[in-house]
Amino acid sequence: MRRRSVARKFSPRWATARAALQSLTRDYLTRRKSIPVPKSRRKWTSSVKILGARQHNLKNIDVELPLGVFTCVTGVSGSGKSTLVHDVLYRNLLRAKGQSSDQEPGACKSITGTHRIGDVVMVDQSPLARTPRSTPILYLGLFDQVRELFAAQPEAMAQGLTAGAFSFNAGNGRCERCSGTGYEKIEMQFLSDLYVRCAECEGKRFQPHVLKVRLHEKSIHDVLELTISEAIHFFAQTGEDCGARISDGLKVLDEVGLGYLRLGQPLNTLSGGESQRLKLVGHLSDASGTRNLFIFDEPTTGLHFDDVAMLLQLFQRLVDRGHSLVVIEHNLEVIKCADWIVDLGPEAGDAGGEVVATGTPEQIAQAEKFAYRKISSRHVLSEVREPLHVIREPRRRRGSHAQIDARDCEVLAYAQDDSES
Repeated sequence: MRRRSVARKFSPRWATARAALQSLTRDYLTRRKSIPVPKSRRKWTSSVKILGARQHNLKNIDVELPLGVFTCVTGVSGSGKSTLVHDVLYRNLLRAKGQSSDQEPGACKSITGTHRIGDVVMVDQSPLARTPRSTPILYLGLFDQVRELFAAQPEAMAQGLTAGAFSFNAGNGRCERCSGTGYEKIEMQFLSDLYVRCAECEGKRFQPHVLKVRLHEKSIHDVLELTISEAIHFFAQTGEDCGARISDGLKVLDEVGLGYLRLGQPLNTLSGGESQRLKLVGHLSDASGTRNLFIFDEPTTGLHFDDVAMLLQLFQRLVDRGHSLVVIEHNLEVIKCADWIVDLGPEAGDAGGEVVATGTPEQIAQAEKFAYRKISSRHVLSEVREPLHVIREPRRRRGSHAQIDARDCEVLAYAQDDSES
């Protein structure tokens, strides 16, 4: 009996099955995890009004976009969503704010209510930086305080090192060979440039005498190698007011699911979804009190279910801060969480460009022409769902190996009943 349990423990099949039980994808497929429908929708009292939008296939439409809430612009591909939001709304708002645009604004009679917006911000998944010099702690503006902590250590004061010596972007403390990047750039004639670890500092960015300075047994390089989650605890335990402020400033990154990033991780290594979340964190950390309008174009592209849930939490926090959101989206998990929907269509191209319906998700789900009405009212906005049917794999024997009981571990094979009820 013991031999069977050992075989079961080390069986590749058993290891795969155990890993399946820890799968986030599996949790969403079986609906053990889900994105809940908000308990209530925010009310709005002010808006930006677009009158007579007629760019591309837009048919001289009037659109009212609420402020202080989360608005989704929906419709089939080619219905005019990007034209309305990018060309007409965004570029005309830039012009109204005295900012330049790379293209001419979309044609419309007028846009009113622009004075109610602080700044208009287009948020996408483009990289935050293209070189290894920018890092999460630099992006949040907390690295100056970290350098001041190191400069205040007795060993740094004995060497006459100032806070500037602990900068890898300037000063005389960084590695001279790689100029503090930790990598050396190799230019390729026909291929993308390569970055290889610096042979002199071995990727540590700083000169040896700077690395000898310790803050609670850690050098500046060791601190930059900490993850966000580790750094929060580390700085909180320094006993310094400056350390507490750094710890508090990093907590927002941990709260949005970026606690695994390292403080010194180059921003050009982040994925599109990570870059997008980090941009939003930068705005959440802004204490200026300005009420901005944030525009997103299909922000869930390439994101996992759990990443979508995290992104929606960020959206709600931004709106709770007094900001306004306009999101172009097809993902029904996002649409159901919006406070207000503007649906364009009814079809694409010449058959689109009209406002089909406006209202809350519950109101839109009842609209006769809404493209997603059927699936929205039946599945997305419903709190009661039938569980997915899980196909269990029959028990098998492989020589002397122990059998895996399907009752202990469900394999990743699913079947969903798509029949009409």
